[in-house]
Amino acid sequence: MKDPRQQIKISIEPLRNDRLSQDVTPSASQDHLSLVPPTTPLLANTPEEFHEISSTEATRKSPTPMQDLQGYGQIPEERGELESATADKVVSSIARFNVRNKRLVFGRRIRRRAIKSSKRRVPTAIWATAVLLALALLLPVIVVLLRHQPISLPTPKQPVVVPSPSPPSVAEEEPQVSVYLSKLGQIETLSLEDYVIGVVAAEMPAQFESAALTAQAIAARTFIVQRLFTNDKSGVPIEGADVTDTVAHQAYISKEILEKEWKSNGKSVDLAKLQRAVQDSRNIIMTYKGKPITASFFSTSNGYTENSEDYWKTSIPYLRSVSSPWDQTIAPGYKKTLTISKKQFLSDLGLSNIAIPTMKSASSSLNSLIHILSTTEGHRIKELKIGGVIFSGREVREKLGLRSSQFSWVESGDDIVFTTYGYGHGVGMSQWGANGMAKEGYTASQILKHYYTGIDFQQVTKLLAKK
Repeated sequence: MKDPRQQIKISIEPLRNDRLSQDVTPSASQDHLSLVPPTTPLLANTPEEFHEISSTEATRKSPTPMQDLQGYGQIPEERGELESATADKVVSSIARFNVRNKRLVFGRRIRRRAIKSSKRRVPTAIWATAVLLALALLLPVIVVLLRHQPISLPTPKQPVVVPSPSPPSVAEEEPQVSVYLSKLGQIETLSLEDYVIGVVAAEMPAQFESAALTAQAIAARTFIVQRLFTNDKSGVPIEGADVTDTVAHQAYISKEILEKEWKSNGKSVDLAKLQRAVQDSRNIIMTYKGKPITASFFSTSNGYTENSEDYWKTSIPYLRSVSSPWDQTIAPGYKKTLTISKKQFLSDLGLSNIAIPTMKSASSSLNSLIHILSTTEGHRIKELKIGGVIFSGREVREKLGLRSSQFSWVESGDDIVFTTYGYGHGVGMSQWGANGMAKEGYTASQILKHYYTGIDFQQVTKLLAKK
């Protein structure tokens, strides 16, 4: 039987020194890729490789140079025998390893390096994928949160923020109002807040909800401040007055009457309620683009308010037609009838020379005389033709003394019966509509925001200080 070491020389091809150093000796950066544990002997394919590796191993494990020389000098025979035995043992191990794994020595090493390197790269790829997936899932949520700007109409649970009512720091700073008392022919001068109490007492029943009374106080205060701010004296019969006590401006009950008659007639509780409503809104008015608005109001709507241009011929941006469904439910004067003789009807309109045609059907004869030409956005009559003459709905209402410019008619013998819906000009805040809103839980500021489009709130003293 042949010597195993000779068999290995025949079956194993010698390797180049560069390949040996490349495959057997790992670099510093590839230490962790080595398949051989630190305690496992290094492998070789040829005796020459074995001797080279053995020399390297001997160098790593040998004593210092001085000890090495001493060892050789003392027992050379033992050292030679040990080296020979070690060589035989390693060569034998190499032979068995190479015979069984001839094709896998380097192939397995390369594949294991690739596998181990891939294993170390997998966690990084997983983390990168996870981060990208998380960003992809979170991005739509972030965009929605940034763009989410809920916009909603005011509800009873979402009060509109207004400046806090605050009295002027100095008493002299509070505006004074001069009112012309039409029945007495005299001028009464008093503070702004006392004037507002007199207006609320004259314009709105004290039995209304507190929020409606407060809204009325702000509207009344805004109306007079707008006149003071613009120095408007229109409609005043004598010099020295800012406003009258009639509905031409605002109805007003003098301070003297409130103090004497209301208290003596058992209305102290009602007066205290009005005073509280004014106090709750003290010094607050409505503004549009920094200026006091024309805060018009009326009693009862027909279900809608009117655009300003349909009544005054002037378009005002905050006096727009809005719905007011509360009036029909709670206002006692929502629907009324008025009977006028045919003769009086023609006379009031200046049409005495026109005769109402006689026809078999009473309604047909009247309808042949009156024709509605157009209506407003607020569902009132805008124009109509009577006996060939064109009138505005406002003209007919005022000439005939009707409660509203939304009306219908029927003929009844020698009379005409008119049915009206609502009461007043219809521009601005409906007082009965405000009370209906207050009953549903709306605040004064929400009520005003509904009837006056796009308005803001401001303190009177700060506004007049800028004048």
